[in-house]
Amino acid sequence: MRRSSVNRFKKIVKVLGSYGFGYIVDSKLNKQNKLPENLRKAFEELGPTFIKIGQILSTRPDLLPPDYISELSKLQDRVPPESIETVKRVFFDQFSISTTECFKTFDEKPLASASISQVHKATLKDGRQVVVKVQRPDIAEKMKTDISILIRIVKFTKAKFADALIDPEEALHEILLTTELELDFNNEVENMDKFRDFNKDITFLYVPYVIHDLSSTKVITMERIYGFKVDDKKNLLIGHYDVNDLGKKLALSYLKQILQDGFFHGDPHPGNIFICEGKICFIDFGIMGNLSSSIKSTLNDMISAIALNDINKMISALLTIGIRKGYVDRNKLYEDLDYLIVNYLSTSLNNIQISVMLSEVFDIARQNNIRLPRDFTLLIRSLVILEGVIASIAPDIKIIDIAIPYVKANNKFSILTNLDFNTLLIHSYSFIKDSFRLPSKIIELSDSLISGRAKLQLEHKNLSTPINELNKGINRLVSALIISSTIIGSSTILNSNIGPKIYNVTIIGITGFLSAAFMGFWLLISIIKSGKL
Repeated sequence: MRRSSVNRFKKIVKVLGSYGFGYIVDSKLNKQNKLPENLRKAFEELGPTFIKIGQILSTRPDLLPPDYISELSKLQDRVPPESIETVKRVFFDQFSISTTECFKTFDEKPLASASISQVHKATLKDGRQVVVKVQRPDIAEKMKTDISILIRIVKFTKAKFADALIDPEEALHEILLTTELELDFNNEVENMDKFRDFNKDITFLYVPYVIHDLSSTKVITMERIYGFKVDDKKNLLIGHYDVNDLGKKLALSYLKQILQDGFFHGDPHPGNIFICEGKICFIDFGIMGNLSSSIKSTLNDMISAIALNDINKMISALLTIGIRKGYVDRNKLYEDLDYLIVNYLSTSLNNIQISVMLSEVFDIARQNNIRLPRDFTLLIRSLVILEGVIASIAPDIKIIDIAIPYVKANNKFSILTNLDFNTLLIHSYSFIKDSFRLPSKIIELSDSLISGRAKLQLEHKNLSTPINELNKGINRLVSALIISSTIIGSSTILNSNIGPKIYNVTIIGITGFLSAAFMGFWLLISIIKSGKL
């Protein structure tokens, strides 16, 4: 086992190095311009486990820059299927019963083959049509080995990531935890049951049922969905679907998942959203987002802050859910958010994408040393995907157009709903206490102004650049005066012809002229290089 791990380590280092990632280890190597594309190619060459790691990384804009996220999103599972004997052996190991005994029919040709599992069509003894998702053997151990190798590589090169906002080793441990959850199919079954329960009263939404007796950590047996992908325009046209109505329903469903349930589908691409008998059907619940009550409340506060142009409320919201990774300059944070809110308030709703708006909030947080929770970043990525899906079927629909009325309708009386007697009592006491202190504070301020004890604190911002330029100018002026003085002094000495001589010419005078010429030439070069003649 150890030997295979060493061989795998060597292969990973070799492949990453061949695609231009050797600079992580050796800073002398040249960096290439196609690193995002090369990373995707390297992951594809390294096989199924790295393809899955890349797909997970593509959901994490807090870990990688946008160009890497875009490139890794292109990763597709091009994995040859496992033999039918292997699939049947895994099934038997899980349930101690063969597929022949369990099913009326079991299609040996896989319906789909991915990096973690493959899916087969089957028919139960009672005639129900199902699909059986079977995990590849040893895939869990292989993925854990590959991630542990990446962690070792990061440990060796930790100095390269000293300035990163997020510790890459910590990020890889988080990915390992995510992978372990996804590799336990019981979690996906629980996600499906939970999602179905949350949406049982939504008439236009359908979730496939699970056969719990034939589901385990490595196998899921669920209802087979007969339908077509949500962006299949040909079938939408044949079925006479109202695409605008479909787009609105999809957006409303997702807003409910986010703002009401706090439990949303984490990978809403067209392959995971089907139209089945006129209903929207979500499948593949391996990646789900969970929003705590505080994050749901913060999202509502953010929308309210933008509507009310309340920047302080936006700052409080970010600091409430964010993790500080360094010094946070509230003044800079205020200016960044002020610029963002002013931009959106002056823009037509038709030109606003809610995913882009939240992405900009995320970027501002990152620039100000605030790290947002994983589920918040997953939400942003999911909204980007969903907006793309809605745009492909109903270009005129904007999520923001639906989000604002939705939030208004669901939060119309939120101030009264969330207000209890204890909260009212505490706030009333605080208000009365501050009211009694207000007159004395006003008198104290007046006395300070009259007696001249009041102080006005002014803060100068962005003065370092002009001060540096001023210092350079003064230094050049002083240098010019020194050069001029040297020339005048040297001329006087030459005219007097005093001191040591060579060829009857004073050495001191000649040395002075040469020094002045050198300094003058140096000063001229520095002025030309600055571009400010």
